[in-house]
Amino acid sequence: MPVAIIMEFNGATLAQYDEVIQKMGLTPGGPGPACAISHWVAATDAGILVTDVWQTRELYDAFAQDQIGPFSTEAGIPEPPTLTYHELHNYFTAGSDA
Repeated sequence: MPVAIIMEFNGATLAQYDEVIQKMGLTPGGPGPACAISHWVAATDAGILVTDVWQTRELYDAFAQDQIGPFSTEAGIPEPPTLTYHELHNYFTAGSDA
């Protein structure tokens, strides 16, 4: 079942986020990891907020353990994110006019 994951990284910066994305071999605006459906990030007063949609929670959790956690630590992000999961009823992908 598709799942949305809200990640709140307190004390993190967009520069640290950019470093993590680079370590993952991803390009801003480009394709994401194979099982990810969508992704966005924004700065907040407390750090950064990342929201993803993945095909399943298990696929996200495995990716987070293998890449998000280790690369976040390497980039100096001070603590793991607070996570909120939501099972999705529906989501949209880019249309042909996008």
